[in-house]
Amino acid sequence: MSVFADPGSRSYARVAGALYLLIAISGGFAIAFVPAQLYVPGDLAASVQSLIDARGMFLAGIAGDVTMMVSELLVTPMLFFMFRSINPTLSLAAALARLTMVTTMAVMLMFHAAMLAFADGSALTAFSGEERMQLAGVMLYAHDSGVWVWQIFFSLHLWLLGALILKSGLFPRLLGLGLIVGGAGYILDSAFAFAFPEVAALGLLRAVLLGIVTLSEIGFALWLLIKGPRQV
Repeated sequence: MSVFADPGSRSYARVAGALYLLIAISGGFAIAFVPAQLYVPGDLAASVQSLIDARGMFLAGIAGDVTMMVSELLVTPMLFFMFRSINPTLSLAAALARLTMVTTMAVMLMFHAAMLAFADGSALTAFSGEERMQLAGVMLYAHDSGVWVWQIFFSLHLWLLGALILKSGLFPRLLGLGLIVGGAGYILDSAFAFAFPEVAALGLLRAVLLGIVTLSEIGFALWLLIKGPRQV
């Protein structure tokens, strides 16, 4: 475990970068790909039925969620120690924001479990099938609402991480700027989905910002994996 001993080493950065890429891949699969294949926009009941009918893909998405969260629990302290010497307060705040995001994601899995229990009839057997499906839809809505919550904390994390990157001088400034500017995309996505779905301009802006932050995060992960922090 000596690879975790020196936050300034190349090997430490490579492990952090590899884990960050694993988060991007598993998270992209679980959060973007699976819902895009199975969800029926605007119809909770049809979405629940689709998830039940394609249980294998649905469970694969949950496996992606778990892989992402476990990787997050390793990356979060690694980033904290990597930037602690730059600004310990901001580095800790960034770690707490990211940990809060992961905690919210973990709670969301409970709603998925409840949705399955209601939909397949293993819970509330005294209720009719239609009533159980309605409750399953409520659980799915509660799960999806969790996305709007964790995105708020992730925006905060990205702003702080971007600021630390800029202050450190250890990585390209463009990556830090991309995280700060693009990080607003997550909080705008929450506002768009929860409060202002009819505002097309907001939807377009959050899509552009999410594209920027995705490229910046992947760029940061690849920089860690391939080059590591600059030696000062």
